[in-house]
Amino acid sequence: MSKWRPVTSGVPQGSVLAPALFNIFVSDMDSGIKCTLSKFANNTKLCGVVDTVEGRDAIQRVLDRLERWARVNCMKFNKAKCKVLHVGWGNPKHNYRLGGEWMESSPEEKEFRVLVDEKLNMSRQCVLAVQKANRVLGCIKSSVTSRSREGILPLCSALVRPHLEYCVQLWGPQYRRDMELLE
Repeated sequence: MSKWRPVTSGVPQGSVLAPALFNIFVSDMDSGIKCTLSKFANNTKLCGVVDTVEGRDAIQRVLDRLERWARVNCMKFNKAKCKVLHVGWGNPKHNYRLGGEWMESSPEEKEFRVLVDEKLNMSRQCVLAVQKANRVLGCIKSSVTSRSREGILPLCSALVRPHLEYCVQLWGPQYRRDMELLE
């Protein structure tokens, strides 16, 4: 077997090769794991039902197994970014460790730029989207002198509307259908 050597070159940032190689490298990470393990780019999410002590112990065993996998493969989890989001009413909010460190509990997490809280409430996501759209509107207002409908409407459609509609199917599926009916 080959010995470990320092790598003096790498894969160019933004290339297609880097994610492909990374996916190949982590493809065995979830072997034998019974919980849901989602991998996307360099993010890994672990999900499981914890309504009993056995469920809690199963999650902890998976975390221990992931830590062993990382150690064997000379990788490290960024433990500062590893958080627990307890979802559901009556959740016992168990504590978990990754390696020797206890994981911090978080009241909300961002996934694909969508903010989700422990009650799966999307109202804060909506507020943030409106704030961002208003900032873009302010930029349009301060940089465009013409107030004609022909000038403003394409700018708003291209620059403001995407912020308001991002992930709308997730937090308001009825809204998207209504918007399609209005167009």
